[in-house]
Amino acid sequence: MVSTHKKEKPWDTPDIDKWKIDEFKPEDNASGSAFLEESSFMTLFPKYREEYLKQVWPDVSKALKKHHIECTLNLVEGSMTVKTTKKTFDPVQILNARDLIKLLARSVPFPQAVKILQDDIACEVIKIDGYVSNKERFIKRRQRLIGPSGNTLKALELLTDCYMLVQGNTVAVMGPHLGLKTLRRVIEDCMQNIHPIYHIKELMIKKELAKNPDLANESWDRFLPQFKKRNVQRKKTKQSKEKKEKVYTPFPPQQLPRKVDLAIESGEYFLSKKEKKVKELQEKKQKQDEMKEMKQSERSKDYVAPEEDIRENPLMKKSKKRKHDDYEDENKSKKEKKHKSSSDDE
Repeated sequence: MVSTHKKEKPWDTPDIDKWKIDEFKPEDNASGSAFLEESSFMTLFPKYREEYLKQVWPDVSKALKKHHIECTLNLVEGSMTVKTTKKTFDPVQILNARDLIKLLARSVPFPQAVKILQDDIACEVIKIDGYVSNKERFIKRRQRLIGPSGNTLKALELLTDCYMLVQGNTVAVMGPHLGLKTLRRVIEDCMQNIHPIYHIKELMIKKELAKNPDLANESWDRFLPQFKKRNVQRKKTKQSKEKKEKVYTPFPPQQLPRKVDLAIESGEYFLSKKEKKVKELQEKKQKQDEMKEMKQSERSKDYVAPEEDIRENPLMKKSKKRKHDDYEDENKSKKEKKHKSSSDDE
């Protein structure tokens, strides 16, 4: 049977926004009765947040009271608790209240954290301490997310429409689901030694391409930058030099000769102690003489005059040529005179 799911519906008009999230009201609760059981969530907070939470707690209870959710602050245990009441009608708001107290514990200010009660905003607390074992390297990579005077953080917030707070071993992120997905990728790559600037460039290009309706159904790969990894050549260690491709052979390697065997072959084994000492001294002297000659040759290099290009004066060349021509003319004239005198005598 042919599928008819694409058939036009009479109620499907172009003025309807299919992606709009409508507000959940008491009338939308199908049962109309209170929840069967009480749901509650508790979270601990650090000592340094105590003063701030005491100041802000009246505003927190006021914001949660609109959704009929109770909240308690226990300063003795250092905990915050939220729970549903008989008047609570929206089941999702208790989860949002849980996220609210979690964000307050992670040093997110109340004016920002209270936005989590909106339907179009979600949050996530990303742990970053497990990516790097070295503490100094971890601090450096975490600082990359913030950037110089917080510029990288601001750029990421503007491009993803999200709020981001780097605190301790976690990063608290708030915003739409698509922005959270991209930010998680940026944070994980940053902790794995990929700089956030590459993602920022990509996001900027995507934002400009999204404005063009002609490119909506096309692939954007040709516009996006493709960064290749460049492996920097480091100094080769001794182990890497020694490691070479070994050809497998079933036979064991030939046994190396002992020192005694080598001494017998060279004849040192049969020498007396005095003869051995004399031989050692001779070898030492020979080595010293060789080193002395090498050092002398190196020192003498400094005193060798370098080859210079001889520059000849063209005027001097002409004068020399004239003298040579004059000398040849004189010789010719002398020869002619001798020849004449010899002919006259005859």
